[in-house]
Amino acid sequence: MDLVASDLTVARGGVPVLEGVGFTLSPGRALVLRGPNGSGKTTLLRTVAGLQPPVAGEIIGAGERIAYAAHADGLKAMLSVVENLSFWAAVFGTQGIDDALSAFNLEELAGRAAGTLSAGQKRRLGLARLMVTGRPVWVLDEPTVSLDAASVALFAEAVRAHLGQGGAALMATHIDLGLAEAEILDVTGFRAKPRARAEDEAFL
Repeated sequence: MDLVASDLTVARGGVPVLEGVGFTLSPGRALVLRGPNGSGKTTLLRTVAGLQPPVAGEIIGAGERIAYAAHADGLKAMLSVVENLSFWAAVFGTQGIDDALSAFNLEELAGRAAGTLSAGQKRRLGLARLMVTGRPVWVLDEPTVSLDAASVALFAEAVRAHLGQGGAALMATHIDLGLAEAEILDVTGFRAKPRARAEDEAFL
């Protein structure tokens, strides 16, 4: 099933930042958002993930199909690596965390409390969580923050495997992950036009 955004307008703090956004993301494909900081990439991702409503337009094929990962890793500090992944697997009604542990090279950290991990290790655990959700569409906001080159390669391979299994990925990243399946969407072409404030319109 495709994820389709049609004529979307999205706002930050009540102010439209992008308008007329449209794309189709099919199974097995990745779409990478590009644009300078503050251009609206995060706002668009949050809207697609259902964390805020669009001002206008329509999103089809999202809802319970989305697994979202942003700057917060969504970890429980007092639980171990294994306990964190097991918790999320139980939340999403899936079974088995071994593939996620292996994909992000977390086996040797399995018994460590999440709160004692380095920033990069926490990021790997947070991304491994995606694999236990069982959801087909990954929506990712700067997923490689805090990752070294080796860990970025692990993440890229995890995304590639997800796409190979019929999943899809929508992400904002400045790093080339080497994904042949990826298309680029530059959001700067959708910047919203400045609007006069209501209190100013009386003088126009």
